[in-house]
Amino acid sequence: MLERIHLAVVQEVEKQGSLTAAAEVLHVTQSALSHSMKKLEQYLGTDIWLREGRSLRLTQAGQYLLAVANRVLPQLSLAEERLGQFAQGERGSLRIGMECHPCYQWLLKVVSPYLAAWPDVDVDVKQKFQFGGIGALFGYEIDLLVTPDPLFKPGLKFEPVFDYEQVLVVAKNHPLATAAHVKPQQLTKEILITYPVDIERLDIYNQFLLPAGVTPKRHKTIETTDIMLQMVASGRGVAALPRWLVEEYAEKLEIVPVKLGPKGIAKQIFLGTREADSAIDYVRAFVELARLPAPLASQGIAS
Repeated sequence: MLERIHLAVVQEVEKQGSLTAAAEVLHVTQSALSHSMKKLEQYLGTDIWLREGRSLRLTQAGQYLLAVANRVLPQLSLAEERLGQFAQGERGSLRIGMECHPCYQWLLKVVSPYLAAWPDVDVDVKQKFQFGGIGALFGYEIDLLVTPDPLFKPGLKFEPVFDYEQVLVVAKNHPLATAAHVKPQQLTKEILITYPVDIERLDIYNQFLLPAGVTPKRHKTIETTDIMLQMVASGRGVAALPRWLVEEYAEKLEIVPVKLGPKGIAKQIFLGTREADSAIDYVRAFVELARLPAPLASQGIAS
């Protein structure tokens, strides 16, 4: 019979690279682990691994079992965590995934009043997922996804909660600082600084530069917003960020926002949940709070 330990073994062997290392992580002896998996192979009538010297390579059946493990084990862990919280008299936990680097500052303004309004709910924020944002929702790694680029799929629900404009950020003394708007061709001589995200997911590329058939002089990636904008303020490059974020930083840095094209680039922040969980009261409360303007949200006012 296929049991949870079998899924855990397949997953850990793939992660650790050997039965010995997997046995150490799972706190069992290698012989017990090998015996258990051998019995499973006999029960299933197919091999899970092909042994090539000291290494193991998953068979087609093993690959399928690994995919099952990656889907099922997070759900079981979540179920145990939730049941344990219920046993302790706690409400639950809300695990938030971030697919929007600059949205972190916005999220803080929502999380603070949310924690005050829901003292029996824990909040955790994740920025890296095993399967990517959508996969993390399906795989129960997270409960809610913050993203500017929703992917509408059966079983998931995405709701817009915040409108914003994507703008170019330049130093106050930059030649483009006083322009009404910037044209794509004007960035061919610029160093463009972005977060370490695939180009096809960067709005300034897929909605501004690439349609015009141009690229910047150089593309540089930086992980943190603070360092990115320090670089822009010192004239080391330009960046593309939400206008609201740029205006906040402009109070302490010599930077200005410039419209991207005559019409600008309009964006929205979406919150994604599993449809089955979207009606849970503390999940619903977070979405409703996120819809409020920042001053009202900071007061914890629910709509």
